[in-house]
Amino acid sequence: MIASKPALPSGPSEAVAYRNERAYPFCPGCGHGPVLDALDRALVRLGRDPSAVVLVSDIGCSGLSDQYFETSAFHGLHGRSITYATGIKLAQPELEVIVIMGDGGTGIGGAHLLAAARRNIGITVLVLNNFNFGMTGGQQSATTPPGGMTASGSWGNLERPLDLCATVAVNGANLAYRGSSFDADLDARIAEAIDWPGFALLDIWDLCTAYFVPRNHLGRGSLDAMRDALGFEAGLLHQGQRPEYGAAYRSAVADRRGQPLREAVAVETAFTSRLAGRFRIVLAGAAGARVRSAASLLGQAAMRCGIWVSQRDDFPITVKTGHSVSELVLCDRPVEIAGVERPDALLLLGPEGLAASGAYLRAMRPEDRVYSLPGLGSIPTRARCWGLDPASAPESAGRRHPALAALAALVRELDLVPLEALEAAARMADPRYADANLRAIQVGASLPVVEQLAEADELG
Repeated sequence: MIASKPALPSGPSEAVAYRNERAYPFCPGCGHGPVLDALDRALVRLGRDPSAVVLVSDIGCSGLSDQYFETSAFHGLHGRSITYATGIKLAQPELEVIVIMGDGGTGIGGAHLLAAARRNIGITVLVLNNFNFGMTGGQQSATTPPGGMTASGSWGNLERPLDLCATVAVNGANLAYRGSSFDADLDARIAEAIDWPGFALLDIWDLCTAYFVPRNHLGRGSLDAMRDALGFEAGLLHQGQRPEYGAAYRSAVADRRGQPLREAVAVETAFTSRLAGRFRIVLAGAAGARVRSAASLLGQAAMRCGIWVSQRDDFPITVKTGHSVSELVLCDRPVEIAGVERPDALLLLGPEGLAASGAYLRAMRPEDRVYSLPGLGSIPTRARCWGLDPASAPESAGRRHPALAALAALVRELDLVPLEALEAAARMADPRYADANLRAIQVGASLPVVEQLAEADELG
């Protein structure tokens, strides 16, 4: 559990150890234990208060690490530890956030690693890199060297291993270090990374004695030879001065702190409505046909009459193709539940809308109303049906803006809000479209509406 802000002490700690008394569970000869011991000594060097230190762990054997320290901790999963650490650091920047992950989790969370480096978020990442997924049987990882024998590649690895230090350095990290669990000064290197502002990564090579060592005859001396063969350097490889992301973000928004993201716009109540209770309207047509914008104008018109409004839209991810459906709930009291299952009125604006309206049509009753444009045939519903045709109007506005023109006709027929309120909403919307919208409303205001027969028998 992460300590809350009021509980964090401000002074340095006199702790002589951050490790608890529990013994590590790692295999004999595993390099993880020496790395964690070095982390313990690094924290003692820095004198951080244990409650102000958060260890964020990942999957694999390294994911066991946090429970052996008297600090705050967060146990993560499958490469996501860096994202959790980022959130913790942004929420409570006074905390010292340290990620402990293996090469397996680093590969899985590669996109998160890049994002953290690009942001230069002030966390420290210790990669306990033993070149395989040690917890699950020794499978190949993103850092397995060429020719490396693993459970998932007994013929030897053919891939180029990921250079973790070069990757984070080129993407904006402030510090990158490569060493091993055998380094005598590893604690000092870890302390330096923790103390350096911005994102820091330490690629710490160690031995997986259960799988990678016996399969590849690897030992302490051959780690250096393997590094040289790869052309990877060791030591402090990069140290930069980029601003830490959290501090830069807080500075950028300092003058906006506590303010709304968008200024509230008062809606003047200048009209009256006959609405008593609740009325549910659904507009269903083609994506890109201005269905949602037409529904929004009706919602704004209703608000100008003192009516409470909710609007819920549905459309495919392709945005400009497929269906577009807007559900409006108009009520003389606050709307507690948005969305519509059974409309009082359904406006069908095209075949895409009809295809998406099956559930509405099945739920509608004889007292409900369906309005539809030409070309949709008989509508399978128990509701009463009316047809209207904006394209038949002498003005082109009906053909160019059929959704709004048809909606204006529906507003006239239902008499829930005055057309003047709809026109006022159109004037207050984007001025680039105000004139065209007003013309479409005027066309719809005089559009004839003709009752049609429905195919209620098809509903069974």
